[in-house]
Amino acid sequence: MILISLDLALEKIANEAVKEVSADITLGLGSGSLAAKFVLALGKTKIDLSNLTIIPSSLQIKLLAEEAGFSLFSSIDGSSSIDLVVDGADQIDTKYNMVKGGGGALLKEKILLYSAKQVIILAEEAKFVEVLGLDSKVPIEVSPFARNTVRQKLQDIGATTSIRALNKGYPFFTEGGNIILDTDLGELRDPAGMELTINNIPGVIEVGIFTRKPNILFKANIDGSVEKIVT
Repeated sequence: MILISLDLALEKIANEAVKEVSADITLGLGSGSLAAKFVLALGKTKIDLSNLTIIPSSLQIKLLAEEAGFSLFSSIDGSSSIDLVVDGADQIDTKYNMVKGGGGALLKEKILLYSAKQVIILAEEAKFVEVLGLDSKVPIEVSPFARNTVRQKLQDIGATTSIRALNKGYPFFTEGGNIILDTDLGELRDPAGMELTINNIPGVIEVGIFTRKPNILFKANIDGSVEKIVT
């Protein structure tokens, strides 16, 4: 019963986020299960979004958007501005810092979020935590050429890493041809400082610590209720 209530709440927050979308804007889309739910809800809306321009963060989301009937796609280098980004999150702390990129699209997700005028995040109750990093690993996208030097630098700051692999043991590669180091950084008491420290390691493409605060969060509670949080 609880799982049914939560699933309904997740559907509802996707539908609530659709109400924040207007015609003739440039919309950035994150990746993952909740971003997918949002795209499906967007495709069913009665609002005329025929002039909506979409910038997807992954092929997964672009394919879903195409299936939902959208045809105006762009890339960030072809857009003067991004009006709104809608995405999910792996963890959100009390100051609305986030860990994201569990699906491996953190580079494009971060570019979109940090470039957007408005950001909406969809998340279930369990994703909201007191401190980032507890019982959760932070994805770090790394050039394969630098995998060993980056792992050593991370070890020097007390982190432990593992190279993300597919089910059969083959390394997971991002759409940019990089690997993901799933990294235990412990409690992230200073997310902004750690974000800067890791991004300064040569060979790191991007880290899944997001300190750009969302403007709106839609929270799906386990009892089926939904909260809209304006930051």
